[in-house]
Amino acid sequence: MSDQIKCPWLFSLGIAGAIASNPAMADLTDGASVTVTARNFYLDRDYKGESPQSAAREWAQGFILRANSGFTEGPVGFGLDLTGMIGVKLDSSPDRTGTQLLAYDPQDREARDEYSEMGVALKAKVSETKLAVGTHFPSLPVITASPARLLPQSFLGAYLTSQDISQLSLHAGRMTRINLRDSTDNQPIAIASPNGRFRPGASSERFDFIGGDYKWSDALTLRYYHARLEDIYEQDFAGAIHYLPLGPGKLKSDFRVFDSRDNGRAEAGNVDNLNAGLMLTYQVGGHSLGMGYMYQTGDTAMAYIAGGEPAVLSDGAMSSDFVNPKERTAVARYDFNFVALGIPGLTAMARYMRGTNIDLPKLGGSNLTESSKDLELAYVVQSGPAAGLAIRLRHAFYRNDHEPTATFRSDKETRINLDYTLKVW
Repeated sequence: MSDQIKCPWLFSLGIAGAIASNPAMADLTDGASVTVTARNFYLDRDYKGESPQSAAREWAQGFILRANSGFTEGPVGFGLDLTGMIGVKLDSSPDRTGTQLLAYDPQDREARDEYSEMGVALKAKVSETKLAVGTHFPSLPVITASPARLLPQSFLGAYLTSQDISQLSLHAGRMTRINLRDSTDNQPIAIASPNGRFRPGASSERFDFIGGDYKWSDALTLRYYHARLEDIYEQDFAGAIHYLPLGPGKLKSDFRVFDSRDNGRAEAGNVDNLNAGLMLTYQVGGHSLGMGYMYQTGDTAMAYIAGGEPAVLSDGAMSSDFVNPKERTAVARYDFNFVALGIPGLTAMARYMRGTNIDLPKLGGSNLTESSKDLELAYVVQSGPAAGLAIRLRHAFYRNDHEPTATFRSDKETRINLDYTLKVW
């Protein structure tokens, strides 16, 4: 798409403007929205010890336009969602690519000056049930369009959501292709296989999922999803989020279980993993202190879609996913919201994760370890001409005792983000 449309956000704005000016399509503007997000992203990953590459370091500017229509009147309403995205190189070098901020030529590793794409989804609505066909950005435990780089990951397929039943949010869909974070090409969906966990090259053009969230009470939400990447793996997820008033604050319990196994022809090889995790977080005033533990059994690592991150207790980790075979992970996290000190918009986080009992015979043997120390400071401007500008600074120290050829290598990583979203409509 980038070869035909060099400025997809301008193309999307033009379509949105045409809809708004056409009386016959006036219903589409009810509930419609148009936003443009400017995202400046710097990523610096400095590898430690022996490593085939000394660093991955790039700086880029991205723009994301989202133009979502309302629905036409009638028993069945119809609408259209458009997403235009472009990434622009600010700094890169062939010896520093691989941050997944920019698309690059695998032959000479030279990052492209710009890459762009446009996604379209046609949607229909009956009561509170919606069906959309086209480009999607799902955010579910079993399938997530990763937002962790300059431009988000996306999927092609059909996606059904329903809220017709009180307190129940249902999701079902079939995705056939994926667009990775540093790519403009839609390609078959593969299983993530860092550290050589699964057979390389296996992919599928059918990922099915179904499930939902049920709000049992104001304090308890129950979750269940089933997913299948045809002929590669299938997975069940069960979770619960509970809030309990306790003393001057409240205790949040976040429980997640993923059961993964191979499916059909098992083209990626054996998949056998049970991942169970519990995070307990006590919140009082501006303070949040959390302690968690994630336990894995089975012969393999946890299965999830390549190009993103698993929705486990280590979500947000920058240098590893902590779901290696038989790994046990302890998590300690502290957050502080400075609104308690009269500084709204400013937040800070410190987290420590340590994984033990890792079984990777090809990368050093059994009883391997890894650890990460993460620090974050974020601020959202509250007023004035720059209101809404978000600044986020993150730094991580990651270490492991794997072989130097491991996908996840010991490193020191810094990320700096500046995001600003302008509401056009």
